[in-house]
Amino acid sequence: MTVKPYFQDDDVVIYHGDCRDILPTLGPVDLVLTDPPYGIDYQSAWRTDWNRKDKIQGDWEFPLWLFDVLKPSVAMFVFCRWDILPILPTPKSFIVWDKGNHSMGDLRHEFGRQWEGIAFYPGPHHVFRYRPKDLIYAMRVAPDQLIHPNEKPAGILRPLIDCHNAQTILDPFMGSGTTLRAAKDLGRRAIGVEVEERYCEIAARRMSQSVMVLV
Repeated sequence: MTVKPYFQDDDVVIYHGDCRDILPTLGPVDLVLTDPPYGIDYQSAWRTDWNRKDKIQGDWEFPLWLFDVLKPSVAMFVFCRWDILPILPTPKSFIVWDKGNHSMGDLRHEFGRQWEGIAFYPGPHHVFRYRPKDLIYAMRVAPDQLIHPNEKPAGILRPLIDCHNAQTILDPFMGSGTTLRAAKDLGRRAIGVEVEERYCEIAARRMSQSVMVLV
């Protein structure tokens, strides 16, 4: 089955649809870098009326099927929370993203969460360009500047791409396209899949920019 891209240029291809339907139609990729739904029914800024975001579509379970479907030749990075680790395949490394400030969570009984995790799985042809550290500081996107409720800053994505020679990057949960934009700015090709069309449109506009503002 051939799926028509939602957007395509010399560096980036965007598909609109459920990635479970799109992924089997794609060829091999070098590196997967993705931030899937955590399965927590998350709603960003739910305490505020003026800045409340819609819930993430499909955020009722963590997509463990990813590990059976995706087998990149170089590496796979999967964003996750600490409490998801017991159900994941054991990663080779666990990278900590220091977000610079903490999120809300349980204000009475929980330490302020200032980090998220990234599980790292090297593929059969994995080679580092240089050996990276497992702690990366990148200020998270301010709540009032979020395009997507779970938007990651380019500052956490670029180092994960840059430490590899991988030429084709895949993000099957593309959101607003930051992974694709980071890959394009580093001179790599990228493929993104997103189930919500409004984010496909936003991502397509971001790909048309000459360069993304550094965040």
